Amino acid sequence: MSDNDLRQLYQDMILEHARKPRNFGEHEDANRHAHGHNPLCGDDITVHAEVDDKGIIKTVKFEGQGCAISTAAASIMTGLVKGKTLAEANELFTNFQHAVKDEGMEQKLPTKLKVFVGVKDYPMRVKCATLAWHTLHAALENKQEQVTTE
Repeated sequence: MSDNDLRQLYQDMILEHARKPRNFGEHEDANRHAHGHNPLCGDDITVHAEVDDKGIIKTVKFEGQGCAISTAAASIMTGLVKGKTLAEANELFTNFQHAVKDEGMEQKLPTKLKVFVGVKDYPMRVKCATLAWHTLHAALENKQEQVTTE
């Protein structure tokens, strides 16, 4: 598969998740919540997670509005962290942050997250790709202040 074919596949995946986001909506049994906002582009997201007493993320959903990258990142993120421990989710968060900021760790990402690695070439888009992750991180740590990319 050529680089152009791979790039097109990644773009298609982002558009698919942006058009039909998975795990979108409220979650009434959630016991962790956080709100995030990217003031530069207007991305706005709330993450709702249900974490059991063993530290397993049973369910995670999001709601809000944002650009295609922001929405796709939230959609893919929610699918990846469901069933993970808090430690596993934090490791994904850390690896993703490093990869999209061109600080390595790309090899440690699940294939679905590698679609976002190209945003490192567009610093303003890094904030779009990471907003959902920062918001999830705040929710899992029970932080009450609004998350911002600034």
